[in-house]
Amino acid sequence: MKKKEVKPLEIIRKYYKPGTKLYHILITHSRKVAQRALQIAKNYQDGDLDLKFIEEAAMLHDIGVFLTDEPNIYCFGKEPFIKHGILGARILRKEGLRKHALVCERHIGVGLSRAAIIKQKMPLPKKDFLCQTPEEEIICLSDLFFTKIPSELDKEKKLSEIRKKYARYGRSEAARLEKLINKYWK
Repeated sequence: MKKKEVKPLEIIRKYYKPGTKLYHILITHSRKVAQRALQIAKNYQDGDLDLKFIEEAAMLHDIGVFLTDEPNIYCFGKEPFIKHGILGARILRKEGLRKHALVCERHIGVGLSRAAIIKQKMPLPKKDFLCQTPEEEIICLSDLFFTKIPSELDKEKKLSEIRKKYARYGRSEAARLEKLINKYWK
């Protein structure tokens, strides 16, 4: 059975109008995440990684943001931003991309545990959204280096900045971040 060819830009254009500020933000952010993810994957020596999938999924990981209410990045939907991962997963499942959809669900922060969702009363299903594959982990880690804030699209965060941010979220999140850094950051 031939694997379906995935064209991330064509999929994105179904949901985002080229030339808009949000389209520019999404494409710029996603390309930077994809480039970082491919760099990490190529430097990672353990395992047989699917580089094509990493690039596709990194380009599509934030496809659900337009459905959220985050005006500072030109998103005028009705949902809270924390839901962009599960919203994007629905879109990608509809597109027939089940594996890519899992990246959408699991890339938020350093992954979200059921316990954290309950403790912080997040408007998400009460289940774990934690990375399960090296490809998911690499995309999740890569996403942490780049923001979607328009004035900072070209800025790459330093590892120290990322560590400081996740230290505020508690020991388990900081430990998950360190695990990703120790495994993939060379």
